[in-house]
Amino acid sequence: MGARLMAAAKHRAIDHLRRSTRFAQRHEELGRALVRELEEAGRATDDAAADPVGDDLLRLIFIACHPVLGKDARVAMTLRLLGGLTTEEIARAFLVSKATIAQRIVRAKRTLAGARVPFEVPDGAELVARLEAVLEVIYLVFNEGYSASAGDNWMRPELCADALRLGRILAELVPREPEVHGLAALMELQASRLRARAGPSGAPVLLLDQDRSRLDRVLVRRGLEALARAERLGQTLGPYALQAAIAACHARANTAEETDWPRIAALYDALAERMPSPIVERNRAVAVSMAFGAAAGLECVDQLVDEPLLKTYHLLPSVRGGLLQRLGRVAEARVEFERAAGMAQNLRDHELLRERAAACRESAAPFSTSRRATERSC
Repeated sequence: MGARLMAAAKHRAIDHLRRSTRFAQRHEELGRALVRELEEAGRATDDAAADPVGDDLLRLIFIACHPVLGKDARVAMTLRLLGGLTTEEIARAFLVSKATIAQRIVRAKRTLAGARVPFEVPDGAELVARLEAVLEVIYLVFNEGYSASAGDNWMRPELCADALRLGRILAELVPREPEVHGLAALMELQASRLRARAGPSGAPVLLLDQDRSRLDRVLVRRGLEALARAERLGQTLGPYALQAAIAACHARANTAEETDWPRIAALYDALAERMPSPIVERNRAVAVSMAFGAAAGLECVDQLVDEPLLKTYHLLPSVRGGLLQRLGRVAEARVEFERAAGMAQNLRDHELLRERAAACRESAAPFSTSRRATERSC
C-alpha cells in the first residue's frame, strides 16, 4: 500500500514538473514573441519618421513620377495606375487620342522596368524635382472630379476629395514651395462651389446662376489662406496660384454681378503668358466677354476655331454659342449648341446643350447676359 502511494506521488511530481517545464517554455516563447513585436513596432515607427511623405497614395505617385520618364509619360501612367482615371479620361484631359495615351502608358511601364527603378521615395532635391509632375497629377484628378469628362454625373466629388487630401499633405511636406500652396488654394476654392454647381436633380447650374450662399465658407477661408501663403513665398504667381487668384475673385463676390471681371481677364492674360494653351485662351475669351462685351469675347473665340487640339472639345462651340446668343444671333447660336451637344461625352453636358439649342429654336430673343452666358471655366 505504501509503495503504491509512493509511486502515485512520484508520478504526480513528474507530471507537475513536466507541466511547469512546458509552462516555462511557453512563457519564454510568448516573451520572445512580444519582444519581436516591440522591435518591429519600433522599426515601423522609425520608418514612418524617415518617410517624408506619410501617405501611401502620395508616396506611390512620387515613385511613379521618376525622371527616367518624360513628363507626359509620367503623368499619364500615374493617372492611370494611381489616380483611378481611365485611358479615355486621361486622353480627354490631354486633348489627344486614346491610342496616344495607351502608348505612353505602355512605354512608361517598359522604361521603368528596364531602368530597374527602386521602389523608394526620393528625398531632398530629387523630391522637389518631381514636384511638377506630382502637382499635375493631383490637378488633373481634381479636374476630372470637378467636371467629369464622361458618364452620367456632372461631377465626381470623391475624386475632388482625394485630390484635396493629397494637396493638403503635400503643402505640409514642402511648405516653402509657392506652387504647392497655389494648387491647394485652387482646389479648396473650387471645391467650395461643388454644392452650388448642381441642382437637386444633379443638373448643372452654370456659374452666373449659382447661389453664392451655398458656397462652403470653410473651404473658401482655407483657399484664401493658402493663396496668401503662395503670394508671400513667390515673387510672381505661378500657373496654379494664378488660377487660384481667379477662383478667389468669384469666391469674394457675394453675387454674380459683383464679380471683378476686368481683374479676372487680366489674370487670364498673365496665365496665358505663363502657361500657354488653347483651353486657357478659351477661358480668357469668356472673361473678356464678361469684362468688355460679347463681341470682344467672340473675337477671341473665333481665333481658336481652327485650333487642332480643340476640334473635338465641346466647350469651344458651347462658349461660342453663348456669345452669339448674347449678340442676338440666335440661329447661329443654335447650330453651335447642337454641335457642342454632339461632341459632349458627359450625359449632363449633352442634356444641357440640347436644352440651350431648343431654347434658341423657340425664341429669337437672346438670353439675358446674366444667365447662362459663361461656361464652367473660371
